[in-house]
Amino acid sequence: MKAFLSATVIFTALAFAHGGVLVQDAPVCPNPEGVHAYPHPESCNLFFLCTNGTLTVEQCENGLLFDGKGAVHHHCNYNWAVQCGERKADLTPINTPGCEYQFGIYPDTSDCSVHYVKCVHGEPLPHQCEPGLVYDDRIHGCNWPDLLIDKCSPEAVVGFKCPAKVPSNTAAARFWPYPRFSVPGDCHRFITCVNGYPRLIGCGDGKLFDETTLTCEEPEAVAQCAGNHLK
Repeated sequence: MKAFLSATVIFTALAFAHGGVLVQDAPVCPNPEGVHAYPHPESCNLFFLCTNGTLTVEQCENGLLFDGKGAVHHHCNYNWAVQCGERKADLTPINTPGCEYQFGIYPDTSDCSVHYVKCVHGEPLPHQCEPGLVYDDRIHGCNWPDLLIDKCSPEAVVGFKCPAKVPSNTAAARFWPYPRFSVPGDCHRFITCVNGYPRLIGCGDGKLFDETTLTCEEPEAVAQCAGNHLK
């Protein structure tokens, strides 16, 4: 924190430049080795960049702002993810077909969709959610379809309808109130029902789903999925 504060004090005395222009007659960077970025004291669009002791003032691309931890592009983050505090932010959009800002994430339709658009330098690039998820514009990312029940059908997205009742003598009942079910032909995922709606869950960590125990296990323990751990 001390280094950060001293850097701010030093930088506020400089005559600022824009667009990566070298700051002439600038003091030595707080850390003369490596690459370090610091916030501009007044603008959320600008930041200081020290590269092996060389100080420049950089500007975030349109749609991005600086928060010290953004990694979307050149140390900057999406504007909706940045808390600027007292720093001023210019949020004027620069439009291109399919993109409100030059950098941003947008739905590809107002309807329920597993697709979305990520704009990079004004070019809209199509992306797809992980299986079982849909795009949620509220979080600028993918989410469970049952959390967007006003416009999404979880059954249609997942391809499964949760039963109203689960027999007590079945393996699925052991996980009540979130009963589990296998996905035919898929050793990497399973379905769990949450409040009566299906969610497609991935085992992860290199594990496979055992349709007998309805749990994710090490590959060698799931005989019916032999060889699937390589996929």
